[in-house]
Amino acid sequence: MSLLNTLNDDMKTAMKAKDKETLTVIRMLKASLQNEKIKIGRELNDEEELTILAREMKQRRDSLTEFEKAGRDDLVEKAKSEITIVEKYLPEQLTLDEIKNIVSQAIQQTGATSPKEFGKVMGVVMPQVKGKADGNQVNAVVKELLNN
Repeated sequence: MSLLNTLNDDMKTAMKAKDKETLTVIRMLKASLQNEKIKIGRELNDEEELTILAREMKQRRDSLTEFEKAGRDDLVEKAKSEITIVEKYLPEQLTLDEIKNIVSQAIQQTGATSPKEFGKVMGVVMPQVKGKADGNQVNAVVKELLNN
């Protein structure tokens, strides 16, 4: 079943349950997917859908960080619940050890020896963890392992 079909089914369920928050998030996700579909002029494949979901998750995590800095507890809770809803549609997230393993393999593969080769390593790692790990977490692991 495609992501769009899943979102439609979940949207109906949220409507019946009168769950306005879930409904709002699902509508945003659906709109993002449909906008991208219109933009490229064809049906989205699984990887493209995953990219859009990852982008939506990143936006919400960035918002959460900003709300926390500003001390907006009301918006922090809203952002956290939106993140929880979006997570349902993403693949299972990688653990820190799994990320370190992937990064170590990428460092060996690229032959990177210094932090100057950060971009080269990230270029190999990111396609492997797309949608399965937070980019900031991957970034931190790459920096840590290149500095050792």
